[in-house]
Amino acid sequence: MTPEFSRPVRVDTIGEGERTVTIEADAGERAALAKRFDLVSIEWLSADFTVRKEAAGIRVAGRVTGAAVQACSITGDPLPVTIDEETQLRFVEDDAREEEIELDDEAIDVLPLEGGAIDLGEAAAETLALSLDPFPRGPNAAAALAAAGVVSEDEVTPLNAFAALKDKLAKKG
Repeated sequence: MTPEFSRPVRVDTIGEGERTVTIEADAGERAALAKRFDLVSIEWLSADFTVRKEAAGIRVAGRVTGAAVQACSITGDPLPVTIDEETQLRFVEDDAREEEIELDDEAIDVLPLEGGAIDLGEAAAETLALSLDPFPRGPNAAAALAAAGVVSEDEVTPLNAFAALKDKLAKKG
């Protein structure tokens, strides 16, 4: 299956030095990604990556930026969000993923290198998805929950399993 926002870079075209790649999603790609990630819309999405070969695979570092609109998880109201995420990835052959690779102090996600290419568009799309709040709440969410009779965590009194027993013992004594 081809991703909605695909920007493959063949490994044999990377060369020995560092390569800079800038990508931007068009309107159709943004609409397809919005549907995939259950967003109201994606206004824009772009990424700037540096790509280089290393002994452990292909290292990709960069920044994904954009603007999207999520729906409030309570009211459905539109909530604009801005995306500005740094990312670091290492693409490795499947057999290398099974070996233990010693990483430096930086946290780098390791992904499979498939078909002799890396897909920077899919990397940007996944970075976008991971940067979003999975349960966004707008300014009207608390009022909607209260109107539906849902109490907040601050209003909950803990249940005490021994409260009834304590009352019974107090009456006997």
